[in-house]
Amino acid sequence: MTDQNPRSDSKSGARDAAFWAKSRNVLRVSDVPAGAVNLNVEGRRVIGALQGFGQLWQKTYTVRLAGADVTPREVVEIWKREFPNFHPPESRFYPSLDGVSPGEIMLINASVKGMPVYTGVMILYADDESFTVMTAEGLPEAGWNTFSAYEEGGTTVLQIQSLARSSDPIYEIGFHLMGSTEQERIWKHVLTSLAARFGVREAVSLKKVCVDNKLQWHRVGNIWHNASLRSVFHAAISGGRRIFDEIRRRSRRPR
Repeated sequence: MTDQNPRSDSKSGARDAAFWAKSRNVLRVSDVPAGAVNLNVEGRRVIGALQGFGQLWQKTYTVRLAGADVTPREVVEIWKREFPNFHPPESRFYPSLDGVSPGEIMLINASVKGMPVYTGVMILYADDESFTVMTAEGLPEAGWNTFSAYEEGGTTVLQIQSLARSSDPIYEIGFHLMGSTEQERIWKHVLTSLAARFGVREAVSLKKVCVDNKLQWHRVGNIWHNASLRSVFHAAISGGRRIFDEIRRRSRRPR
């Protein structure tokens, strides 16, 4: 996670306890925002990079808000409040009614090359200048994403940093084929959109490091929770039911 994350010493730990999600083993969705599909989240656990399958990568995306008179706190406040607005239309995030707050769940309804992916993340940590999400079982990646802003040389810098690995062998293959590039495109889009919110049009820089190139074969069973496969099956079954209901409805019309 990012260097801007909270310190873990005892004094700051006691002071910042309210910024952390209370420990939970199983995710429970208390409310479903309008238009969202709640699938592959309810009853799932949150998992980190240690529970994933593929190579472990740290990716850091940054963009400088050159010329913008805005503080890191002001940026993060807007980022939290308008989080879904900065994502591309095929990657929709649905915060709960309480928004980006520790312990809250955000549902994700995405489309990858036309295939649906319904899943979610939990807000692990949130303060005035950063927030971190942790992935649910079955999401393409297992790990953390930290969204933050900080000052450098008198300029506010936006940053997204991920520390994650693919969840299972299917996702690992997908990342090597196109998934990694697609993921990078999405996070660059988020930072570009957020920067534009403050009238800034700067290129997003990306630094990536393979922290561990080994595959964790003892996690191959994660395939069981693969949200992409389950989402495709769900869509196929739902589509079949709609066709059946339409045929039955038409058959009941008076002749």
